[in-house]
Formats: sequence, C-alpha cells, structure tokens
Amino acid sequence: MHDTVITPAGLSQLQDELDRLRTFGRREIAERIGDAVASSPNLAENGVYHAALDDQALLERRIARLEHRIGTAIPVEPDAANGVVDVGERVHLHDLDTGAKVEYDLVGSFEADPSAGRISAASPLGQALLGRQQGDVAIVDAPRGELRYEILAIELPPPATSGSTASIVAQPAFATP
Repeated sequence: MHDTVITPAGLSQLQDELDRLRTFGRREIAERIGDAVASSPNLAENGVYHAALDDQALLERRIARLEHRIGTAIPVEPDAANGVVDVGERVHLHDLDTGAKVEYDLVGSFEADPSAGRISAASPLGQALLGRQQGDVAIVDAPRGELRYEILAIELPPPATSGSTASIVAQPAFATP
C-alpha cells in the first residue's frame, strides 16, 4: 500500500488548511512582524519580533509540508459495489478473541486518527482488511499476538458535515507534525 493514498475528503481538508495558512496565517504573521518593528527600533533585542520570525519559519515549513503532501497524494474513491474493503469505506468488525464489536473508517496515512476510529490503510489492521469481503476473517500480527477480526459489514461512511475538522487540520496553525 502506497503511503500517499488519500480520500477525496482528506485531500479537500489538506487543501483547505493550506489555503487558510497561505492567506490568514501569513497575514497574521506579517501583522505581528509589522507591529514588532513599529514598537521597537532595536530589533536585535526585540523578543516579540524574534518570536514572530520563529512562527513565520514554522508556518512556512507547515505550508511546504502540505504542498508536498498534496502534490504526492493519490486520491482514491471507494467502490461500494465491489463488495470488498477499500480505502474510504467504513468496516464493522467483530473481534473473535474478545467478542467486542468495533467499526473503523479506512483512510490514507495523512488522515488517520485511531482515537476517532479512522485507521490508515498502511497500518497492520488496514492492510489485513484491504480487499477482504463481508464474512472474511482478517488476521493481524500484533506485538501482543495474533488478532482476528470477522468483517460484519462494509459501507461508505456518512459524508462529513460542513465545517467539520479532522485531525489533519485540527493541529495548531504552525505545528509541524
């Protein structure tokens, strides 16, 4: 599995974040730098100025990372009619060892958030699920031993609500994950 696959929704969220940082993020930093320059003629000792420059470097690094991710991302659409697990689909599972029932959205690495039920197709569980059908048992080699999951159902996840943010955009504006 190629690490740069991404759902169309995930790609859209990356693009939205990039657009926000290019416009609002850069504008905010420029204003901070301008205010710092105006407040003190001695820039060498102006902590506010240096902090703004540091934030500008972080912002530009995040923008470059997003541009690279978007440029190398391969958007994939799930095929709900094919009957097998694809990237972009929700999978309902039965843990055959514990009896627990869980569900996961299978997504690309850039948009994975296991705590929110979004697992990467490149993860061991994601790889074990890809291409399997309802009723199949996926076996995952894990550090604590072999895990077995029966696939109960495969479906398209509900569409994201407008204005929702996924983990890929919920980071601080200048974070560099």
